[in-house]
Amino acid sequence: MDFTLNEDQRLIRDATIKFSERELNEGAADRDRDQAFPHEAWLKCGEMGLQGLPVDEKYGGSGADPLTTALALEAFGYGCHDGGLVFAVCAHLLACVVPIWRFGNEEQKLRYLPDLCRGALIAVNGMTEPESGSDAFSMSSKAIAEGEGFRLNGRKMFASNGPVADVAVIYAVTDAERGYHGGITAFIVEKGTPGFSAGQKYEKIGLRSCPIGELVLEDAYVSADVVLGGIGAGSTIFTHSMEWERICIAACHVGKMESLLERSVEYARTRTAFSQKIGKFQAVSNRIAEMKVRLEAARLLVYKAASRIDKARDNAMDASIVKLFTSEALFDSAMDTVRTFGGYGIMAEYDVERFLRDSVAGTIYSGTNDMQRNIISRWLGL
Repeated sequence: MDFTLNEDQRLIRDATIKFSERELNEGAADRDRDQAFPHEAWLKCGEMGLQGLPVDEKYGGSGADPLTTALALEAFGYGCHDGGLVFAVCAHLLACVVPIWRFGNEEQKLRYLPDLCRGALIAVNGMTEPESGSDAFSMSSKAIAEGEGFRLNGRKMFASNGPVADVAVIYAVTDAERGYHGGITAFIVEKGTPGFSAGQKYEKIGLRSCPIGELVLEDAYVSADVVLGGIGAGSTIFTHSMEWERICIAACHVGKMESLLERSVEYARTRTAFSQKIGKFQAVSNRIAEMKVRLEAARLLVYKAASRIDKARDNAMDASIVKLFTSEALFDSAMDTVRTFGGYGIMAEYDVERFLRDSVAGTIYSGTNDMQRNIISRWLGL
């Protein structure tokens, strides 16, 4: 497959890198330390079109195809040194905006997408629960039909953007007998809906400028017009959004891996020990060579999977392969960067320790890597 970038794709990539480096990096370390959501930077990303990359222009998006979307997010991951902001944008776009764009009715698209795409609204996905993370079949949140709508009850955990979100895509059981396939429904729930609130906010190891917390539903009544994609369509919507998320967040990983590689090469070329540059030592140069191999392999996996979104039946397996490989490749490359920098690598002033902390979460979110191995195994008939 030929992934040579066309002129438009090169322009988008270059513009996204320049924008990210110019507008988003100042104060990134402070925001990480303070666990502060960068609302001003978020709005700048909206002006750049990042929160609506693949969405049709008529709804306020950029109309990018999936591969171009991945290329732009790769550039975003490369140029932006605030990993929490990168993840916040991706969680908003891929787990919330994409489902509304792909499964919403015309009224829902016109109502929500323009403000979501320009960053005027912040979205959160509500799937994970205290007793059902990877095990979505054990979901306990319920939506009971009542009058012209539904009464929602339940509690969602680890909801990225939850403490600052204006609108949520919430999944709840509407037919327990049908289970996950046909018994789960997605709802668009707005902040301020009586009975719906943001609960406890959590601290985490990395991605600290992307706030994460609980979503609480206590007899929250919603009208039928906020049902997304129809009653019982929740599993289809969630699966589709996870394909986008696993592939496109991996694109951000590729961008960060390239940035880490460049930092390591530069440091190895300039740092002297035992009367020579440390890049002359095989222990260092071979480690950096491995970083290059991981980068190129991850990039090809991402480009292939992104080019097949909506085109291939087995793209769910592609998405799991991409998510598994790139998240672990990013962690390994971040760890290798710390090793290359030595003592400086664990100092906050050099940023690379923050990039290592941010990389840990990639092995957990969007479905843990153990779950990705299970998915791949099932596709292989095991």
